[in-house]
Amino acid sequence: MNSQNQQNWLSQQIPTENILYISSNFTESVARVNKFVLAEFEREIIEKQLYYHTKDHLMAVQQRAQLIFQVIRPYLSADVETIKRMELLLDLCAIAHDLVQIFMPHQPHTSRRREAGVSENATIEILLNYIQVLNQQISASYPKSTALFTDADLGIIQEAIAATICDYDTTEQAIYQPSLYNQNQPISPIACIIALADIGSLGIEGIASYNQEGSLLFLEENPDIIPIIKNQSVRTLATDNPELYENIRQRLLKRAKFQVNFAKSRLNRLSRELASLPADAITTLTQAVFQYLNLETIQEIEATTPTNEQTSLEVLIKFFEFERLIKN
Repeated sequence: MNSQNQQNWLSQQIPTENILYISSNFTESVARVNKFVLAEFEREIIEKQLYYHTKDHLMAVQQRAQLIFQVIRPYLSADVETIKRMELLLDLCAIAHDLVQIFMPHQPHTSRRREAGVSENATIEILLNYIQVLNQQISASYPKSTALFTDADLGIIQEAIAATICDYDTTEQAIYQPSLYNQNQPISPIACIIALADIGSLGIEGIASYNQEGSLLFLEENPDIIPIIKNQSVRTLATDNPELYENIRQRLLKRAKFQVNFAKSRLNRLSRELASLPADAITTLTQAVFQYLNLETIQEIEATTPTNEQTSLEVLIKFFEFERLIKN
């Protein structure tokens, strides 16, 4: 969709309104953007067959972000109105950060992947264009309305969503978010919080949540396994199609190993990723918010995650609890 067509489409999403229905304050404007995002996201979930990038993920990121924000809030040098605006933008970014999922072409019986930054940049473009149309509608009647998104707001939104872009560390064999490490261009607290919350399930919620997210992400990236689970053909797959049996087993084994490596990476990187937040809040964040990110947690993950090269497909499927997740 080119820019002009996108603008026309977005204009249709915000029908011409009576003055009485135009946002009268910033809280209402944010609520309208969130409503648009959630409606579009619902279509994205169905169209792309998403299991991980669902509303549950958005709500989880929002809750994690709020936990972090409430800890650093007392240490922010800002007035009450600025803090309130930051909190509204934080919620918006949490809800909107995964609006679009764009998968690269892939061969049958291989994992589908997203190219780093493509989905996030598409999300930013659609979101900022929608807000621009909304601003135009508001300013047509109230040019100086407090309901308008400012350029600073738009910059924060763009920065926060871009901060969730991941890269792969070949040494750790795990993903991380480069924006958290750019000392020459430090990011805003909102962007830092959204990045931390996006991949913070292990530290904030514990092993069960972390494992479930890994399972859902595997289903999303490997939709060919879903009918096999549903019709219970796994039981005879080794005999009926040994090549596919081994193919799926290797993909699951790779995911299991990643689960362990990613957990270790989260622990190793936490102190550096928190460094840009208020120093007085870091102890509380480490001990009370990211309370599960410790050596004991890593040891439990290593002990309970099946990573032995000889692990059967049946054992791997049981560990990832696919039958329960697909039924839900």
